[in-house]
Amino acid sequence: MSSSLQQKALILPRKGAPFEIVTRDVPRPAPGEVLVHVHAAVLNPIEPFIQRTGEFVSEWPAILGLDGAGVVHELGDGVTDLKKGDRVLFQAVYAHDLGTLQQYTVAIATRAAKIPENISFDEAATLPTNFATAAIGIYGGQLDPPGVRGRYQGAGYTAPWTEGGIGKYKDQPIVVIGGSSSVGQYAIQLAKLSGFNPIITTASASNEEYCKRAGATHIIDYHTTPYSALPAAVSQITTKPVELVYAAISSEEAQRAALEVVAKGGYVVLTLPPTIGALGEREDGMKVIFVMGSVNVPENYEFGDKMYAALPGLLASGDIKPSRTEVLLGGLAGAPAGVERLANNSVSGVKLVVHPQETL
Repeated sequence: MSSSLQQKALILPRKGAPFEIVTRDVPRPAPGEVLVHVHAAVLNPIEPFIQRTGEFVSEWPAILGLDGAGVVHELGDGVTDLKKGDRVLFQAVYAHDLGTLQQYTVAIATRAAKIPENISFDEAATLPTNFATAAIGIYGGQLDPPGVRGRYQGAGYTAPWTEGGIGKYKDQPIVVIGGSSSVGQYAIQLAKLSGFNPIITTASASNEEYCKRAGATHIIDYHTTPYSALPAAVSQITTKPVELVYAAISSEEAQRAALEVVAKGGYVVLTLPPTIGALGEREDGMKVIFVMGSVNVPENYEFGDKMYAALPGLLASGDIKPSRTEVLLGGLAGAPAGVERLANNSVSGVKLVVHPQETL
């Protein structure tokens, strides 16, 4: 349903086409939804992937953008936990009324978290997809009963927002591959809350302090220690079995290293589909997981509701800190160049932020 109000939106007309700025109606929230005035939208590597392949889009032209933060402008029927004027962060889906690369969009009320005063819109917008990907991969459970398929949404550890979850895994080692990536940063922060120690990560020397601030105890420079040498480097840090490896960077060589580092019966969490072996439980008991970092798919609804209920407190306390940001000038007009930078792998250690309201 649409209103007579108009807004600017960035559309992808078809697969492989350049982005265009158009004027379209402002959507209206359905029951259980809120209309959000988008102040900050974050670009992710999924955007250039969709532009190139057309995957995940069911209707053209498409409005992309998964991560957003803004102000609640209108409430749908039945919404009681939010009010007009609330500052919220939220995760979108790829649909016309739900993408964040527009000036107004619709969000699911139970999966929209209030932003504490100590967090800016830009910082808040870095969280939804990346934090969910880290959290679901570590704390999500098994989807199918144990058996041949062994399909998982995550490794099934107890989340820190669950009773008894803080510090529960005291002195159990964890390895996070790609600690300076946004997903890697949140995986490290969550591991610290859960008590994991040592927290070992890979990163460039220039991002060592960034990873330490997140909670990493040991940083392995992948420039001087290639992934092929990672198992030996980890064994020099801890002799305990590593039962959880989170590959925030899931290139083929990173996947191979993760499979060599993880202990028999442990979990390897991937952010890309596996190129080595298959998903699920292997004959040696190892579980390989490709995490779907969306709280807006049915299998993650319950998890997402609980996570979003806990997120404001975690941000207000400083237990979870947002990623570093770089604001792109020109509002939505600055987004295409940002997508191109992501396609060329020329973004490191920051999230690219767009301000839709600044679009001329």
